[in-house]
Amino acid sequence: MSSSAPQDTGQARREQRLWSVDEHLADVLATVRPLEPIELQLLDAQGCVLVEDVTVPVALPPFDNSSMDGYAVRTADVQGASEEFPAVLTVIGDVAAGSGELPTVGPGQAARIMTGAPLPPGAEAVVPVEWTDGGTGGGAASGMTPASSAPEGAGGEVRVHRAAEARAHVRARGSDVQAGDLALASGTVLGPPQIALLAAIGRGTVRVRPRPRVVVLSTGSELVQPGEALTAGTIYDSNSFALAAAARDAGAIAYRVGAVADDADTLRSTIEDQLIRADLLVTTGGVSVGAYDVVKEALTSVATGEDGVDGAGIDFRKLAMQPGKPQGFGVIGPDHTPLLALPGNPVSSYVSFELFVRPAIRTLMGLPESEVSRPSVRAVLTADKAIGSPAGRRQFLRGTYDAGSGTVSPVGGAGSHLIAALAHADSLIVVPEDVTSVEPGAELEVVLLG
Repeated sequence: MSSSAPQDTGQARREQRLWSVDEHLADVLATVRPLEPIELQLLDAQGCVLVEDVTVPVALPPFDNSSMDGYAVRTADVQGASEEFPAVLTVIGDVAAGSGELPTVGPGQAARIMTGAPLPPGAEAVVPVEWTDGGTGGGAASGMTPASSAPEGAGGEVRVHRAAEARAHVRARGSDVQAGDLALASGTVLGPPQIALLAAIGRGTVRVRPRPRVVVLSTGSELVQPGEALTAGTIYDSNSFALAAAARDAGAIAYRVGAVADDADTLRSTIEDQLIRADLLVTTGGVSVGAYDVVKEALTSVATGEDGVDGAGIDFRKLAMQPGKPQGFGVIGPDHTPLLALPGNPVSSYVSFELFVRPAIRTLMGLPESEVSRPSVRAVLTADKAIGSPAGRRQFLRGTYDAGSGTVSPVGGAGSHLIAALAHADSLIVVPEDVTSVEPGAELEVVLLG
């Protein structure tokens, strides 16, 4: 589609304005909305945010059961038992995990029992097999091989060498959670332990906000895929790999499209093809002054889709930050899919992702504001010399943070192409806009990347 003169003038004014980091982030987060909840199978819900309170339908465990392999006994029958004077009990049967029919333990009797098996009627405690001679006569021997039904193993005797108090080695019904208890609250992120709890209380599905689908694509005719041969003037595409990995790390499902040539029609058709599977689009490259015409043209033409929905479009901006000054943001297509256009230098694109894309992804997930951005701490700068920073720009330097000493050290220089330095960093050192020089020993904000 073509842009009218007023729109061009407005875009030009926005490009001339210098946005702060906080203004740009606020604009992004004001546009992005959490995804609509859906019902998912448990394993598909891993990493998602719960949107319902889940209560316990039945107690866990649902019955008294043994925490050891041993013998279910009455405490009176083993009172005073010792190595010299063991209690001799008649074995009336086996109780395996999953047993339905249970023998009743009467005076002078014991039932061989396996870990997790229900405590039979009449029994008050479990004595571990190590406290006995392992039993004699029919059924399993000291190896405690479970029998298939309660009568199996009846007959014979067992000698118990130690006394047991009531409820010894018995897991009480409801000792984990009681019926009606709150198992998980709405807003919980479902990791492996939460998935385990849901399964344990019988939930096969759960209502969550799905993991966002993030499509990442690099732009640039000079980009070659890793594994292919470089030719004159070409470089390997690292950005799409870095950003797809970062999107996964943030909790998204990432689709890496790879490099797209500097051709408006190709880029336009690629973006249009990807809209069907994208909750968020991320491009990298072609947004700096003098080099963004192709990207700008392509994004503008797909901004509203065929139906010309009002309110859609991409703004190209300059931010008061280093690296990452050129940025683009807006919504495209008939569904108003958010798109963030990041600069092409590797460090610039990664820093921009951490500051703007990661919060957008985690907002789509429905996480609370406190968990949207990376955590930050205050740390003391350790360096051989003072660090310079451009006036009026918030600078983000790569660093290594030592939690034990509360210090941070710069890694590499300020160049936005230094991928090796980025690979060895675990934090970003933040130099404020009004600071042009930082001496060693000064305290600064540090964004933790780990």
